[in-house]
Amino acid sequence: MPGPKKLDPSSSPRALLGAELRHRRETEGLSQDELGTPLFVSGSFIGQLEAGTRRMQADQAEKLDGVLNAGGFFARNCAALKQSKYPDHFAEAAEAEAVAETIREYAPQLIPGLMQTEAYARAVFRAYRPTATEAAIDELVAVRLERAQLLTDPTTPMLWMVLDEAVLRRTSGGAAVMAGALEHVAALASRHRVIVQVLPFSAGAHTALEGQLKLMSFTDAPPLAYLQGLSTGHLQDDPALVRHYELTYDLVVASALSPEASLALINSVAEEYAHEAQRI
Repeated sequence: MPGPKKLDPSSSPRALLGAELRHRRETEGLSQDELGTPLFVSGSFIGQLEAGTRRMQADQAEKLDGVLNAGGFFARNCAALKQSKYPDHFAEAAEAEAVAETIREYAPQLIPGLMQTEAYARAVFRAYRPTATEAAIDELVAVRLERAQLLTDPTTPMLWMVLDEAVLRRTSGGAAVMAGALEHVAALASRHRVIVQVLPFSAGAHTALEGQLKLMSFTDAPPLAYLQGLSTGHLQDDPALVRHYELTYDLVVASALSPEASLALINSVAEEYAHEAQRI
């Protein structure tokens, strides 16, 4: 069985805390379950903190300082984790996404952030914040494009996206923007960087009608599920619930078009938008 993934403590505050937590726990001769007990969390949660897939909270840092005789190390360094480019409801999920081995997502309304073009992201953020300054929108777009740099690695993370047909048909930013956005998705799929399927309207009712679902797996930590609503989001690590969401995703995949048929549909809709843009 492979050992735990070696974290680079200089790569992020989360990695620093995770590496130090693992070192101090092992020095004290405690298992992850034993350390989790006084914090009222599971051993798997301690493993997620050590692996850098979960964010350490201030109250947890204080308790860890006491249990591990850390002299305030965790409380002092935990403050750095509060600084995030992302909204509070998404910050922890974004941090987990950055170290995930696989990401599977069902998108009911919008192209997932990792696959958005600059023009599409700008249109979406402008719709979210109709009175924001251009500088504020520019900053939001820059952060989203920076997050998409995950795809510059040719293989990791493995992305598997199921797009509802509404994603293709909902015009965000106009015909030209949509043509470019769908061409970008098609290009990612064509070069086998992302698995993309479309859930057609003809599939009717399905198991994920209530909203967006993202599943993330890791080399050395339990899987996580992220559910997002209107300016809200929840990262779920309960094993039974995560398994339920995994089944939900599998059933959505079963109702979706094949990757080949999905790519053909995406290209067809992109061409329709391109022709519409030429007529304007």
